[in-house]
Amino acid sequence: MQVKTFLESTIETALSPSYLEVVDESFMHNVPEGAQSHFKVTVVSNAFEGKRLIARHREINGLATEALQGPVHALALHTYTPAEWEARGGQSLTSPDCLGGSNTSPHR
Repeated sequence: MQVKTFLESTIETALSPSYLEVVDESFMHNVPEGAQSHFKVTVVSNAFEGKRLIARHREINGLATEALQGPVHALALHTYTPAEWEARGGQSLTSPDCLGGSNTSPHR
């Protein structure tokens, strides 16, 4: 199964988000083509109401355990309640450029 599909279906089932975006950003990093190693996940869910950021991230990391034990090296998480998302104007953060690795030694 594609990692993106796994993350989408797992998060969708567990959190019933009002907004979910999973972006494979592996191409932005010095990894082999098709690596599926770096992802940005934006989740908006009522399930986050009353939870601190660390608890939200732990929840997503728990759902992604299988992928994190396999191909996924980095998982950028952006977790919001519907009110927080609305206050942001429905905009997620832009990922920064990769600063690690080199052309001869891919980081994983």
